[in-house]
Amino acid sequence: MQTQDYQALDRQHHLHPFTDFKSLGEEGTRIITHADGVYIYDSQGNRILDGMAGLWCVNLGYGRQELVDAATEQMQQLPYYNNFFKTTHPPAVKLAAKLSELAPEHINHVFFTGSGSESNDTVLRMVRRYWALKGKPEKQWIISRKNGYHGSTVAGMSLGGMAPMHDQGGPCVPGITHICQPYWFGEGRDMSQEEFGKQCAQALEDQILALGEDKVAAFIAEPVQGAGGAIIPPDSYWPAVKEVLAKYDILLIADEVICGFGRLGEWFGSTHYGLKPDLMPIAKGLSSGYLPIGAVLVGDRVADTLIDEGGEFFHGFTYSGHPVCAAVALKNLELLESERVVEKVRDELGPYLAKRWQELAEHPLVGDARSLGLIGSLELVADKQTGERFDKSLSVGNLCRDFCFDSGLVMRSVGDTMVISPPLIITRSEIDELVSKARLALDKTAAKLAITYPMESA
Repeated sequence: MQTQDYQALDRQHHLHPFTDFKSLGEEGTRIITHADGVYIYDSQGNRILDGMAGLWCVNLGYGRQELVDAATEQMQQLPYYNNFFKTTHPPAVKLAAKLSELAPEHINHVFFTGSGSESNDTVLRMVRRYWALKGKPEKQWIISRKNGYHGSTVAGMSLGGMAPMHDQGGPCVPGITHICQPYWFGEGRDMSQEEFGKQCAQALEDQILALGEDKVAAFIAEPVQGAGGAIIPPDSYWPAVKEVLAKYDILLIADEVICGFGRLGEWFGSTHYGLKPDLMPIAKGLSSGYLPIGAVLVGDRVADTLIDEGGEFFHGFTYSGHPVCAAVALKNLELLESERVVEKVRDELGPYLAKRWQELAEHPLVGDARSLGLIGSLELVADKQTGERFDKSLSVGNLCRDFCFDSGLVMRSVGDTMVISPPLIITRSEIDELVSKARLALDKTAAKLAITYPMESA
């Protein structure tokens, strides 16, 4: 089949996620045919550096035969069985034990799911069940952040704070509220980063007091907001948040779906920030995206209560701890360990990306260039001095994203924020290539905008 044949079939039958169906049908989809290392290839023979690791998930890169072999061996031995009805299987048992070993020491139990969205659905159920068992069923409220992302199921969408999703989602799950995000460049540049971080933590305390501390069950947040635009909180933020949660005995849910498994240079984002979460939803990098699998890592005080006092927990999924997915995830974790991938991100690749990425801050379109580990973003602005944004009608982020593809790079646009999250096995020379192609896309974007927005150095 030719590219146009695939595009025609796609247009006729395939509804894509997070997509304007009509617009995509008119434009035509890009057909990705194969991949290797940090590169994907399309049906027209283009090689494209995948600066997003698929969807924040292909941590070990493409073409790892070890993961293929793990799946093949498990499929031949036991392709599927469930974990209901007092049964289990070796891959699920081994993976639960391995995750407990890698997690912070107060976390020793795992509940398997099929995705990050399912993990956050599970978190919602566990939090409210926990407080009911503690004799405090009135503790129902969960505080989240505006522009946070926790999945696209009804519960995940409700926990997240993205207005467009809420607008289309019908009534959200009750008992969830949202406070400001620690987005200094977008919302706090009239004060120092330290002051702004503390102010955002104060907003959490203010909301707890407004709702009543006896009514608040948990606070959920990503260590670094991924889909919201790679928002790295000020250094003052998490220490102040920890103080607030301890003061009022509120559970902490650290959504590690994106930050987990080496993205920030530690096994978990919570480790980087010194957090002690009660619940950690995980997915994505757990299998490097090779097969769908997620989980919730459950801290001891929650797990012990559910085990000792809870009786049957009426929750679970057909594919919870799927044996093939679990076998691939286990092999993925073994490779991350044996190849010291996490340490390389922390000690070598993260600092090198930070150095090269910061060079893009000099570009006339860029108001801010930030990174941590192997996640980064660029803020596209009309005025570098004031940080003034472009008119939304120009869709500057989407324009730059398209130029990235044309230049052989996948870089995601979140509004007018450009985001990267490359595979963790990227090399220094590939980082150089990524930065060079990002600069080329910025140049093309600036040249295009000069038609409407004359720019001094564009």
